[in-house]
Amino acid sequence: MPELAVKTALITGGGSGVGAEMAQILAAQGMQVVIAGRNKDALGKIAALHDAIIPMVADVTDPASMVNLFEGMVKQVGAPDMVVANAGMAKSAPFGKTTLESWQETIDVNLTGTFHSFQQGLRVMDKAKPGRLIAIASTAGLKGYGYVAPYCAAKHGVVGLVKALAAELAGSAITVNAVCPGFTDTPMLAQSIANIAQKTGMSIDDARANLAKINPQNRFITPREIAETVLWLCQQGAGAITGQAISVSGGEI
Repeated sequence: MPELAVKTALITGGGSGVGAEMAQILAAQGMQVVIAGRNKDALGKIAALHDAIIPMVADVTDPASMVNLFEGMVKQVGAPDMVVANAGMAKSAPFGKTTLESWQETIDVNLTGTFHSFQQGLRVMDKAKPGRLIAIASTAGLKGYGYVAPYCAAKHGVVGLVKALAAELAGSAITVNAVCPGFTDTPMLAQSIANIAQKTGMSIDDARANLAKINPQNRFITPREIAETVLWLCQQGAGAITGQAISVSGGEI
C-alpha cells in the first residue's frame, strides 16, 4: 500500500463514472471519502460499496449548496485533505448553433463548479498539512476539438485555474493539479456516442470506434486509469508535483 499524504477526500460527481471509481479506490486504500452530486440514488449505490464512502447531495453550480456541502463534511467526518473537482458535462453542436444557454451551462458545471469546489475546499482545509486539489479536466483543456467549443473553453479555463492556484499556494503544503483524460469509457461518453449515432445515422459500434481512434492508443481510457493517477498524486512522494496538467490519453495529444 502506498504511503499517502492525505487521509480524507471529497469528490464531486461521485455517483458514476470516474468519480465512483476514484471513491472506491481511495476508500480501499484507507481514506475517508465523501462523494457529492445531484443524484441521491446514484450516490447511495456507490456509498453502499464501502463503509468509508459517505454520500452528500450537492450542486457544484450553486454557491450555497457548496457551502453546505463542505460544512456538512466538516461536521460529519472533518475537513478534507483533498478535493477532487470531477463533476462535468458536455454537449456537442456546431459553434454557430451553440446557444448561449448551452454555453453558460457548460461553463457553470465544468469551470465555475471547479472554482466553487476549490474555493470552499480551501476555506476549510488545514493549510499547515499536506493537501491536494485535483481537477479532472480533459485533453480538451490542452487542445481543440470541433463541435464542443464550450467544453474546450471550460476545460482550458480549468487548466488555467490550476496553474494560477498552484503558483499562489506554492509556499504551502497544498498542491494543485489537473488530470486530463482522453476519451474515457463513462456514461457521459455513452451519451455522446448515442448523440453522434442519432445525428449521423452511424451505428453505435461505428460511432464508438471512430471516437476511440482519436486516442493515440486507439482505445478508450478507463476510469480506473484516471483513479490510479489520482491515487499516485495522493502519495507522500508527489508533494513536489503541482501546477501540472497531466495527460492520461495514451500518448501525445
